[in-house]
Amino acid sequence: MTILSIFFFITAILYSSVGFGGGSTYLALMIILDIPYYIFPIIALICNIIVVSGNSVNYIRSGNLNLRLLLPYLAGSIPFAFFGASILIEKEFFELLLFFVLLIAGIFLLIESKSFNSENFQIRKVPIFLSVIIGSILGFISGIVGIGGGIFLSPILYLLKSGYPKQIATTASLFILINSLFGIAGQLTKDRTYYEFLDYWPLFVVVLIGGLIGNTLNLKFFSNKTLVIITAVLVIFVSVRMGFKLFS
Repeated sequence: MTILSIFFFITAILYSSVGFGGGSTYLALMIILDIPYYIFPIIALICNIIVVSGNSVNYIRSGNLNLRLLLPYLAGSIPFAFFGASILIEKEFFELLLFFVLLIAGIFLLIESKSFNSENFQIRKVPIFLSVIIGSILGFISGIVGIGGGIFLSPILYLLKSGYPKQIATTASLFILINSLFGIAGQLTKDRTYYEFLDYWPLFVVVLIGGLIGNTLNLKFFSNKTLVIITAVLVIFVSVRMGFKLFS
């Protein structure tokens, strides 16, 4: 538990500093350290909620909430996050799916890092139906795997140039928060016992502290671009480590 808590703490600091929850990496760490499979998603989603709640509140207070940007993605993601989370999948398939999710997420983060500090950032209007479709796909993937999905949504919003950087960060944080809530609701429809996740309460404490550190200090020693690159490298490293476990 000590080693896992340390890794969760570091993950929470890094992810919260760039507006994410860290769900995908929490899941991978639990797989690597052999935590019981059926409580993975519940733990990861609760940690997500703890970490991004502070980010979401601060972003909204700063006036960066753009409901026109957020709502179409949520309209698509909410039902599919619930539906995806309610589906029972075998551990082997789950691990393989998470491996690819992490690898793609790391690549997306590297793409996103190029969008920081962009001088000529022109907003484009994205059709609502396209936003709903993107939200639905991300919600379904997030529900099945047990993540919030913001790690995918944020780079997509940058690529589409659908909002200013702070608006995108706010949208991604709220997307993670709300998807995680509905993901937990979907997980609870499964015919399994989940009380064992309470044995891992130290993880919730360390991500709370880590999230507050990342959120409050925003790791002043590094630029946002540097933080995204560090996080991307971490995600890719964990996915490669998972790959060795799966395919060796």
